[in-house]
Amino acid sequence: MEVFINELEKLLKGGSAHVTFKDATADIPFEVLGERPHGLPYSIWQLVEHIRIAQWDMQEFSRNDNHKSPKWPEEYWPKEMAPADKENWDASLMQITEDLKAFLTLLNTKNLYEPFAHGSGQSLLREALQIADHTAYHVAEIVVIRRLLGIWKP
Repeated sequence: MEVFINELEKLLKGGSAHVTFKDATADIPFEVLGERPHGLPYSIWQLVEHIRIAQWDMQEFSRNDNHKSPKWPEEYWPKEMAPADKENWDASLMQITEDLKAFLTLLNTKNLYEPFAHGSGQSLLREALQIADHTAYHVAEIVVIRRLLGIWKP
């Protein structure tokens, strides 16, 4: 089981075959966070906030029997194209990091396979895989936007 949890942790942290969230969001000029090149539907800010909200929701759902998820889809996506200021940007990045750390702690303290009593069949394993998949998908979109803006240096 320890090997499996270690592999889940690697998957959740990113890297290996994917760009990490940290690398995808590093050194982005503040003034381009709200840009939507070529008519894309989301800005980098909106994608980062969406990752934050969704990861927080899955983490809270996994640890709190009384958690109420935001309304889908409107409460999972920010309406603002860009953060109000650099502090908002930094706070969002920090919360994603902190919530992931909290979720990684859960992996070592709860049964991965046992369905949550408050869910409809979800388990910690399912939530872990969903967080990893969801984050990787949107990190790829962030990289594409950065490429289109000419600010991606792999």
